Amino acid sequence: MCESERRVGQVDLKIVHADASLVVIDKPAGLLSVPGRGPDKADCAYARVLANFADAQVVHRLDMDTSGLLLFARGKSVQRILSMAFAARQVHKRYVALVENNAQAIYQNSSVDVEGWAQIDWPIRVDWPQRPKSVVDLEAGKPCLTRWRLDPEKPQQLILEPVTGRSHQLRVHLSALGLPIVGDPLYGLNSQSRMMLHACDLWLPSTEINSAQHFHSAAPF
Repeated sequence: MCESERRVGQVDLKIVHADASLVVIDKPAGLLSVPGRGPDKADCAYARVLANFADAQVVHRLDMDTSGLLLFARGKSVQRILSMAFAARQVHKRYVALVENNAQAIYQNSSVDVEGWAQIDWPIRVDWPQRPKSVVDLEAGKPCLTRWRLDPEKPQQLILEPVTGRSHQLRVHLSALGLPIVGDPLYGLNSQSRMMLHACDLWLPSTEINSAQHFHSAAPF
């Protein structure tokens, strides 16, 4: 089953793919991936998926303000296999972001590989006095790596690939680079009704429960 929409909870939730092992949805911006603390934060992508797939299990998360592809496992054994693939960095994700400033000059002054990717490798840590924010900390931060390049037709739109998976990694790295994401309520100017960050591509490796697969969701901005 692919590219369907079901009535889940109070709004339509787009199910990009579902089979005996996986469920992939296109999460809208503003929806939590998993429940937060308190009854007012019970509505989330996981709860809505559970309404249709009672064996669904969380594998990874997207920030509430980020839209795009979110993967769930069907059952504990599949969750274990997919979680191991994420931990081994065998799952590849790609995002699209609209940033506040023109990135052309910064990109041209960056070291770029043969495929056109620049890198941001600044370590980050949680900013405890201002949680849930994180900050770049070259001494106490945890290793963090983001690949990025320009959209050739849109100098304020970037294509991003997180190599590591730190909380708020893309948002912190771009803000520190001088390219905060449009609408980012923590690291940007928050001038839009939503944050312009979208998880557009997800590549899964071949495992004992599935063949290699690729899912895509076009950015809604």
